[in-house]
Amino acid sequence: MVQRDPIYDILFEPIKIGPLTAKNRFYQVPHCNGMGYLRPNTLAAMREIKAEGGWAVVCTEEVEIHPNSDNGSAAEGRLWDDGDIPALAKMTDAVHKHNALAGIELVHGGYSNANNYSRIPPIAPSTISVNSYDPVQARAMNKKDIRDFREWHRKAVSRAMQAEFDIVYVYAGHNLTLLMHFISRRLNHRTDEYGGSLENRVRLFREVLEDTKELVGNKCAVAVRFAVDEILGPKGITCEHEGREIIEMLAEIPDLWDVNISEWENDSATSRFEKEGYQEKYIGFVKSLTTKPVVGVGRITSPDTMVSMIKRGIVDMIGSARPSIADPFLPKKIEEGRIDEIRECIGCNICVAGDWLSVPIRCTQNATMGEEWRRGWHPEKIESKKSNDGILVVGGGPAGLECALMLGKRGYKVILAEKTEELGGRISNETKLPGLSEWSRVKDYRIRMLDKLDNVKIYLGSHLSTEDILEFSEESKFGFSHVFLATGSKWRKDGIARENREPIPGLGNLLVLTADDIFADVPVKGQVVIFDDEHYYMGGVLAEKLRIDGHEVSLVTPAPDISNWTHNTMEQRRIQKKLLQIGVKLYPQHNLNAVHNGSVELSCVFTNHKTHYDCDSLVLVTERVPNDEIYQNLQNSKSEFSKLKIKSFQPIGDCLAPGIIANAVHSGHLAAREFENVNAEEVPFLRERVKI
Repeated sequence: MVQRDPIYDILFEPIKIGPLTAKNRFYQVPHCNGMGYLRPNTLAAMREIKAEGGWAVVCTEEVEIHPNSDNGSAAEGRLWDDGDIPALAKMTDAVHKHNALAGIELVHGGYSNANNYSRIPPIAPSTISVNSYDPVQARAMNKKDIRDFREWHRKAVSRAMQAEFDIVYVYAGHNLTLLMHFISRRLNHRTDEYGGSLENRVRLFREVLEDTKELVGNKCAVAVRFAVDEILGPKGITCEHEGREIIEMLAEIPDLWDVNISEWENDSATSRFEKEGYQEKYIGFVKSLTTKPVVGVGRITSPDTMVSMIKRGIVDMIGSARPSIADPFLPKKIEEGRIDEIRECIGCNICVAGDWLSVPIRCTQNATMGEEWRRGWHPEKIESKKSNDGILVVGGGPAGLECALMLGKRGYKVILAEKTEELGGRISNETKLPGLSEWSRVKDYRIRMLDKLDNVKIYLGSHLSTEDILEFSEESKFGFSHVFLATGSKWRKDGIARENREPIPGLGNLLVLTADDIFADVPVKGQVVIFDDEHYYMGGVLAEKLRIDGHEVSLVTPAPDISNWTHNTMEQRRIQKKLLQIGVKLYPQHNLNAVHNGSVELSCVFTNHKTHYDCDSLVLVTERVPNDEIYQNLQNSKSEFSKLKIKSFQPIGDCLAPGIIANAVHSGHLAAREFENVNAEEVPFLRERVKI
């Protein structure tokens, strides 16, 4: 085993949390995952991997305490009655196997939940519309409601103890919780002892905290999760004023302070807009006001940053959600001196998208995330090879790199052929766009790990044709029997996508470009119109780049707003704001109807009303077409295989089906895992089933 640098010893010091001791300073803070009460086995297996990977504390997601706080279709945790205890106990059992502490984040969402499932009118400090577009209002709580809420919380704490949780949360953060709503002067307009002054607005928070402390005694620790700044300036809680004052009021009551900023899109900002450790400027004061341990977050991925934050007195424990998803074994790798093997989070928030879509969490960097139970995947272990057959992987993009790496780890002899002089494929291009530089970690990690494998040979500048593959399969120098085609895709130039199922008329009248042309530095002329019918990041980030380059840029999309799918990654508002600030003209809810000499014709998606805009260069961001020519040729050459050594071939990644980078990585990983492993099941993974 490689020796750990002593500089990191501080990260492995035990920390007292009330009556308990955490074995080190690594703390997986509560994070949502699209599993919750719907998928308890999936959830327990995912959390167990974190504990196995060395996290001293592993927490749940939000766990609703009562049907009065029903988060609708979201797959969160539930602890409404005793019947919910066994599902949560699966997680605590799994976490305790690895000498880690299990924490539970109890929540009542107040006006943040429309209660569409329970159909119980939501409650809030004052009458208010719910925090969504549901036509529902929350009713103002009376004194009985406040007493009921305290009782619901006490019952949830008791049930959490029955499920053998070690740390119980009192949650006032993200502007998603009833306790935070009471604290907020924007939302709390009461005139009784629970409203008005800050001391009054904090009263219920204090009461619930004291209730919880009294109830758990010395059996559990009590943590507080609190947003010290709402990033609203004088309109909200700020770390300079009320955030600081609240910490001072309650400083010594909880056993641990888990501090962050609000709302969730700020707390989990993408790397496109915030860099590592960005929350330090908000939470840095907390440790000076309490003797209790402090946990903070901010997508902290570097061990050196972790050590620095502890030594400078910013935090006592390194809080992590997204970095623990990208690499559940991050603590163990630091502990064992394997820092170069850490899969660093790229801050893309594909993990968050899983929660918004109510499907199991996934990760661009870690293809095993969410697959621990249903496919039995482990982030650090993979089955050994089944034969001595050699393998050719064509294409060194995200799918090809992942496939080659995993096959190499299984022990197969692998050849990775890349047509350019650089590995990375689409990653190499897209990371040059504004704000996406950290996405290069997808290729950097895999290249670094491939360099450790003697059984994987990489050939750059190898533009293979079908004939080359057939010919080389016979040569002893190469000696492969199986081919994986990770040849990527290219952007369409005809405008076909969701809104237009046939080519857009008149494209020959203008200079028409795609993202591929921008990456190839094809000159862009004059006024630019970008038509985005893909709706993820590409249209918006190309608009930003071309505007920075000095062009007049208009961005047109049939969607209700710009880069619409990025609502799922919680960056849509930032993207649209940035484009407006730099002078990009935005035309949502418009289709590209036709192209004329020097202009484009747009039409309203509702009325079909047509308008014309001057245009010199048209950039289409619509669909991509798989680069599957080799695959199709090999399909047509099957009859020759009896004379050759090729036993199988298959497309992976964008060559199979163009999609997001996370899909490409998962596709490469899946192909490597399944290679020579026959799965005869009609559904190739386990499912959680309701017992009838």
